[in-house]
Amino acid sequence: MKLIRYGIAGQEKTGVIINSTYYDTSAFGEDYNEAFFANDGLNRLQAFIKQNEQNLPVFAGTERLGAPVARPSKIVCVGLNYADHAKETDATLPVEPILFLKASSSFSGPNDDILIPKNSTKTDWEVELSVIIGKKASYVDEADAVDYIAGYALHNDVSERAFQLERNGTWDKGKGCDTFAPTGPFMATPDEIEDVNNLRLWLKVNGEIMQDGTTANLIFKIPYLISYISQFMTLLPGDIISTGTPAGVGLGFDPPVYLKPGDVVELGIDGLGVSRQQVKKI
Repeated sequence: MKLIRYGIAGQEKTGVIINSTYYDTSAFGEDYNEAFFANDGLNRLQAFIKQNEQNLPVFAGTERLGAPVARPSKIVCVGLNYADHAKETDATLPVEPILFLKASSSFSGPNDDILIPKNSTKTDWEVELSVIIGKKASYVDEADAVDYIAGYALHNDVSERAFQLERNGTWDKGKGCDTFAPTGPFMATPDEIEDVNNLRLWLKVNGEIMQDGTTANLIFKIPYLISYISQFMTLLPGDIISTGTPAGVGLGFDPPVYLKPGDVVELGIDGLGVSRQQVKKI
């Protein structure tokens, strides 16, 4: 299945995409949130769709899309998880995953504007594959980790490099600004993705390709990441793990290139659709 949420920000309705057609599933009566995933929501939704497939309302694909899951309890990100990205930023390859958190208040729809924060001088882009957790995960064995995956989605890990790297403390302050986590257009369940370890991911700024990589180059693969992260914190249903970005971020250019008002960012991943964000200043 491909899960979507659509409508006015904060008032999104639920839906699914079937054969490129957008269907409303509001009559199912649940948002795609922690309780939904924790209570076998995906299987119950699938049964609901099968029982009502002739009566599901269709809506236009031109409607605003929200993030495909309701605001998660946390967004856990993995830094420097592609060797080429570590190299371009002059960073040492990690021996263990580098973890940081994005604020849940940074979560936004796939085509919502990116707002450059006040006092920002170095707002950057990062196309990433994100994993949505399907059930409570604590001290998970790597061999069992795939059983905890509800699905996958496209994510732009927008980053303010001056806040992140020049203001002391942790990376989090440069990662959690409002609008810094555009996610979607949809969440695809694992059966929709042929090989999650061989997906092309790309990003353009104003039509120019900046990032063009593949998940085959992940240093730490998804099952390991789920297991590793679950040793330090409990992952709740609906939580997101963003798995890292390939080379081509603005920080890696010489001289660096950063986003400015009026820029348009487009990004995509094989099987997970395309998103588009216009850059504006607060």
